[in-house]
Amino acid sequence: MSYSFGRSLRVQIFGQSHGEMIGCVIDGLPAGIKLDTDEISAFMARRAPGRDANSTSRKETDVPRIISGLFDGYTCGAPLTAIIENSDHRSSDYGKLKDTPRPNHADFPARIKYGGFADYRGGGAFSGRLTAPLCFAGAAAIQYLRMCGVDIGAHIYRIGGVTDTPFDPLGVKSETLKEISSKPFPVISAEAEEKMKAVIGKARSDLDSVGGIVECAALGVPAGIGEPRYDGIESAIASICFGIPAVKGVEFGLGFGFGSSFGSDANDQMRVSDGDVVFDSNNCGGVTGGISDGRPIIFRCAFKPTPSIARPQTTADLNEMTTTTLEISGRHDPCVVHRAVPAVESAAALAIADLMLAVNGNRHV
Repeated sequence: MSYSFGRSLRVQIFGQSHGEMIGCVIDGLPAGIKLDTDEISAFMARRAPGRDANSTSRKETDVPRIISGLFDGYTCGAPLTAIIENSDHRSSDYGKLKDTPRPNHADFPARIKYGGFADYRGGGAFSGRLTAPLCFAGAAAIQYLRMCGVDIGAHIYRIGGVTDTPFDPLGVKSETLKEISSKPFPVISAEAEEKMKAVIGKARSDLDSVGGIVECAALGVPAGIGEPRYDGIESAIASICFGIPAVKGVEFGLGFGFGSSFGSDANDQMRVSDGDVVFDSNNCGGVTGGISDGRPIIFRCAFKPTPSIARPQTTADLNEMTTTTLEISGRHDPCVVHRAVPAVESAAALAIADLMLAVNGNRHV
């Protein structure tokens, strides 16, 4: 099913943007994990809408209600299931979109695929609203991975033409990831933060939107995790990341920079130091042949600008089969990137946890 992923850690996301509730079912999480529900709520609050002027004014508390899989505060081996109620939706904003698909949204292909029965309100099942249950699942996986010595964190790498200080490919620290996660606007550079906020503000005032990039790091992943070819770490992470609405590109390490590099510059050369093999660089982003090599796993996700903008756009009237002009009303993010940071962290956590459980098994922790 297209709303399910994972093999050893199997996750299914369900719900629609304007439905009664959204949620997820997580199967395969080992028993005996003490879940800090306050930490999960804080993690999800980083993604929640309506927090500041840089995001949509839609307000959702995003408080998850766990209905199975937890007993006396510990995972008990049963599927961990959580639901999140939708409370602040205005379906009337979307009435005219039934026959006039929004450019760069899933409206048109969904109408074709589902024969006109797709829920178009707020994007339905294609909405970024579904990243809320993704973040619940990711927050649980992060707590499991921490028990395994793995830390995951991300920051806003770029918004528009403004770039934050990148992660040190070999030297990024867990303390840095923790510090960034505590910030309402997760960046390393305060100067970049102010410039990024100005770019978002201008896009909003211009009735426009702006895209950007999130950079993520996973520390402590032991060497040898992942499979060659199609079940590698890169494939697993990218597969979940591309399930985050608005993601249009994923790269690891030097990524597309390899295309203009020479091997003499791009190769991560190795040497022996104090009885261990160490690398002089991390252009491969901690993964070679689909398998972790012990270095930090570093990757970036590119997000397109929010398609729902208030400027007039040309589209098709599918009822009359004529060209028409569409002006989108409603409440929309001028930029989704800062709210997407925990979603990218979740994608990394779920993919890595799935691959590690394939090696370790889901026995009692």
